[in-house]
Amino acid sequence: MNGRWVAGNRFTLLENGEGFFPRVFECIAAAEHEVLLETFILFEDKVGQALQEALLTAAGRGVQIDITIDGYGSPDLSPAFILALTQAGVRVHVFDPSPRLWGYRTNLFRRMHRKIVVIDGQRAFVGGINYSADHLADFGPEAKQDYAVEMEGPLVAEVHQFVRAQLLLGQHPPGSRLARVLKRRPAAAAAPVDTPLPAAGPSDAIFVTRDNVEHRNDIERHYRIAIRGARRRVIIANAYFFPGYRLLRQLRKAARRGVDVRLILQGEPDMPIVKIAAGLLYHHLLAAGVKIYEYHDRPLHGKVALTDDEWSTVGSSNLDPLSLSLNLEANVIIKDRAFNQHLGEHLEQLMQDSCTQIHARDVAETGLWVSLRSFFVFHLLRRYPAWFGWLPAHTPRLTLAEKLLGQTDVDVKISRVNEGRVS
Repeated sequence: MNGRWVAGNRFTLLENGEGFFPRVFECIAAAEHEVLLETFILFEDKVGQALQEALLTAAGRGVQIDITIDGYGSPDLSPAFILALTQAGVRVHVFDPSPRLWGYRTNLFRRMHRKIVVIDGQRAFVGGINYSADHLADFGPEAKQDYAVEMEGPLVAEVHQFVRAQLLLGQHPPGSRLARVLKRRPAAAAAPVDTPLPAAGPSDAIFVTRDNVEHRNDIERHYRIAIRGARRRVIIANAYFFPGYRLLRQLRKAARRGVDVRLILQGEPDMPIVKIAAGLLYHHLLAAGVKIYEYHDRPLHGKVALTDDEWSTVGSSNLDPLSLSLNLEANVIIKDRAFNQHLGEHLEQLMQDSCTQIHARDVAETGLWVSLRSFFVFHLLRRYPAWFGWLPAHTPRLTLAEKLLGQTDVDVKISRVNEGRVS
């Protein structure tokens, strides 16, 4: 597995856009040297415009800024929006941009799903919150419930090094010799290690990523290890829940040995298939003693979990085939009793105020259909990680948004060339 336990960190839980956006924009406003930002979604709404304004102001002070957006998740930024950034010196990188086919996006798999910000190599943010207005409560019933963390301390240097390495890796053509080397040995892309940062708090933590080369199942393995070692409680709040067979088995085994295992899943999903897929597993989970709560206030977008009194995780990874077998993801794993307690209090409140508990009588089913469905779901869960692994694992490609000039079917295009490199 990638990552190593690093002591001396401090983590602050940020809930929803109301907690996340002001803090990120405040830190960008205070940046002195560098801002690195990765996001799956950047929309040109009031949140995207506020981010643009913060970046333009920082760039005007001479701050070096690189932002990476996903070609599938951020398809509709206008040329004017991108041009304003690039003219100010902000380098906008698009992950695997692809042309549309009959108006539909074609880059469906292996998305850059991480959400990371690093400020001056001193402070970082990791979580599941995108830059879009639907992460704010005033968006209405479809506003998302989500989480991120702000971190200080020695682990920030590893996050910083990782993001810089991804920029370097993505800037080389997939067929080049260096790209082939970096694909085999991604660590070779790393920039020199920053000066060690002083301790900032009591947390031991690991920064864990998922890719399609050397770290295909690292995030899932950390989940399984934590669940296997749980003695008192497991709480998982996850938006898209259809995990592999091994993780599902650990949840059932934990519940059967007396651990209080609770899942918080979507009751008002942003996509109907999400609830249908998770619902296929309810009967088997409930039969083993797992407790299931459906969150009904609005769509759940969070990807957080905790076990017992110390272990917690916050990040971008769902527990579904896309996140566990295809997407590029990033989580932090935290060992800290105070943080675990704080996150636990938030999730307990969520279950008490905004969730409906699902009981066995609510999903009671009998007959041949249930047996057949159980058979196919069982074998799908056993096999899909391997099946998805057969899909081509290309070298991730980053394209400067300005280079997409003239490609009329590409999602993002602008009309000015302003070459830049990661120093």
